[in-house]
Amino acid sequence: MILTAEAPAARKETMAFIDQQHQLLIDGQWQPAASGKTFEVKNPANEQTLAQVAEGDRADIDLAVKAARRAFESGPWPQMTPSQRGQLIWKLADMLEQNVEEFAEIESLDNGKPKVVAAAADIPLAVDLFRYMAGWTTKLEGNTLPISVPYLPDAEFHSFTLREPVGVVGQIIPWNFPLLMAAWKLGPALATGCTVVLKVAEETPLSALRLGHLIQEAGFPPGVVNIVTGFGETAGAALAAHPDVDKVAFTGSTEVGKLIVKAAGESNLKKVTLELGGKSPNIVLPDADLSAAIPGAANAIFFNHGQCCCAGSRLFVHQSQFDEVVEGVAEQARQINLGPGMDPQCGMGPMVSQIQQERVCGYMDAGLNAGAQAVVGGKRADRDGYFVEPTILVNTQPEMSVIQEEIFGPVVAAVPFDDPEQIVAEANDSIYGLAAAVWTRDISRGHKIAKRLRAGNVWVNCYNIFDAALPFGGYKQSGWGREMGHAALDLYTETKAVTVQL
Repeated sequence: MILTAEAPAARKETMAFIDQQHQLLIDGQWQPAASGKTFEVKNPANEQTLAQVAEGDRADIDLAVKAARRAFESGPWPQMTPSQRGQLIWKLADMLEQNVEEFAEIESLDNGKPKVVAAAADIPLAVDLFRYMAGWTTKLEGNTLPISVPYLPDAEFHSFTLREPVGVVGQIIPWNFPLLMAAWKLGPALATGCTVVLKVAEETPLSALRLGHLIQEAGFPPGVVNIVTGFGETAGAALAAHPDVDKVAFTGSTEVGKLIVKAAGESNLKKVTLELGGKSPNIVLPDADLSAAIPGAANAIFFNHGQCCCAGSRLFVHQSQFDEVVEGVAEQARQINLGPGMDPQCGMGPMVSQIQQERVCGYMDAGLNAGAQAVVGGKRADRDGYFVEPTILVNTQPEMSVIQEEIFGPVVAAVPFDDPEQIVAEANDSIYGLAAAVWTRDISRGHKIAKRLRAGNVWVNCYNIFDAALPFGGYKQSGWGREMGHAALDLYTETKAVTVQL
């Protein structure tokens, strides 16, 4: 682990946006919270206040939902052709692409991630997602169905289905990929003709607010996208329980996901999709190419500071290669430049907040106190900011919290195994089922293991491969439904069957 120096400053254009008094976007207008309250957003790399943001709550959510309802039912949005909607979404993608540098700086300052990573991954993936969804607007088709009605054998019917937008959608996004998660949520909703109230994470609201300005500039009608900043306990809970919201889509922890389901059920039985936690197994078989598996395993856990729901946090390595793989991943960890995300040499930034830093360190302490050993790392970094050292734990036991629970930080538990036929069962021994990976030169074996792994996303000889066409989501307590791909579109539409007697 290498500690980098202080980071260079962001550009004047970026700071001009950040220094604004940030408001809520409701019905096409920027406005303060009804309460007049604001809250601080901190730079996690130095713990200093970065911006002041409006603190929306139940009253603001209600205004936003009403605006979304008007836009869905009587505004220009439902009168637009699919092609016109697609053109607007594509235009938004173009505008985002033209502002990569600014958005990368915003993400780095607000979230802590390396600016170079945000510019190379987060923003291009968001652009691609919007373009992918823009193409789907003109391809949402129904079917013509030949039906046979046994109790009317002589009658003739013409039956067909229509796919229609589900309506007003409440979307609640997390802080680990602020802009990209906004795109994942907004893209399919807009493509299908829904209107949206987007509640962004209180830790990282700035990139979504900047995206709101682009949405206005692109020409989306008022009320189609409303953006509310505030806290989960107030604004988020109000959105999940609002009786005039037709669907809620949430990305975050499994614990909060369960609260979302309860609120949705007790209000109006709104539709729910959830992308939740993970404790993903990463399996290195004895025939694996270690020149690929070692950096792959490091990427699986250390990418985005380990703040990934699909992070490869359980590393299973065959006993014959265990020491070599662990030392190889440890060496990768030692070479990571730990520092402010704005530093061009930064390989890992801070945790997003003090709460998250304490959570990760609490898990490490629990593991070490229970008998695990840290090959590298194992504590917070000795510098200002919410930094945690990239960590590899060995000598763990299956019942330890570092094995069972999602840490959401740069901490991997490395576990040796002897029997390749039994390792899948151990990999599947989790309440989660979001992602998994296997490393092997035997592609046939890779296919067979991929089929047996109980996870929504399985990578073979790779990790963290994402594309707008690839559905993303989990089994078990990792969620309901899928993000991205055409599978996501099904979750934002209703199917209407129409039958006409001839």
